[in-house]
Amino acid sequence: MYARPQLDDQASAALLYAALDLGVTFLDTAGVYGEGHNETLIGQTLVSRRREAFLATKVGLVVDDLATMALHRDGRPAHLRNAVEASLRRLRTDTVDLCYLHRIDPAVPLEDSWGALAEMVTEGKIGHLGLSDVRIREADQAHRIHPVAAIQSELSLWSRLSLGNRAHEEDTVGWCARNGALFVPFAPLGRGFLTGTITPDTPFPPGDLRARHPRFTPPARAANLQIVTVLRTVAERHAATPAQVALAWILSQGQHVIPIPGTTRPTYLRDNTHAADLELTPQDLADLNNAPPATEDHS
Repeated sequence: MYARPQLDDQASAALLYAALDLGVTFLDTAGVYGEGHNETLIGQTLVSRRREAFLATKVGLVVDDLATMALHRDGRPAHLRNAVEASLRRLRTDTVDLCYLHRIDPAVPLEDSWGALAEMVTEGKIGHLGLSDVRIREADQAHRIHPVAAIQSELSLWSRLSLGNRAHEEDTVGWCARNGALFVPFAPLGRGFLTGTITPDTPFPPGDLRARHPRFTPPARAANLQIVTVLRTVAERHAATPAQVALAWILSQGQHVIPIPGTTRPTYLRDNTHAADLELTPQDLADLNNAPPATEDHS
């Protein structure tokens, strides 16, 4: 979704090996990432090291236009079964450890979609089931049919709705803790912004979808640097990077919270893994929790 023309499969494979060597075992992908290309890459790379990785993928979204990431939802049982089978082939595995319903299809009863995936658990093709970007009432509904092992949704210092607040009571992180499920935050580094490497003048390469994101217009970026300033202040106390602090803040939300930062660079991979060793103080957490909300520019 960012810089597709710069991608290099050989370098990406080397990065996956480096992640395993560093002790990273939880790998997240989906059928729509690169229209299957990401799963194929992981499958080819992990042929000799499959047992070292816990593989998670997602089904229920279909790519209409890869260039613009135009998608539609398809939760029909037959489609989900075919999608899981295709993912298994691309991943070169008999079982995917965790399979998410990528989005709930409003045209299909949730019990039909979830029931179809639950059948594939019984068949041994899926280890555990997860949901992505759902409301708590939907998670409750699914959980009554078959255990929800994980919920994936956005969470970062500039996107905190999953924690719940007075205006938005969807405490998804808390729901997961109460129900024995993982909470898996995507975009934990604010699509790169919370690393402190993006300024109001930073150009995006062709095809980078952030160029159209309301938080990445130059005025919004200028305003959102206030959040990065807080991250930098805390990072200086620990001789850490803003990215490490951003990830450590997420990890502080509970032992059941596992962020999934993405990168193509070995240096950032190593930096990200060291976030697990960073212990934030109560003052650090207070400062981070008081960081201003993100600004969006819809003009």
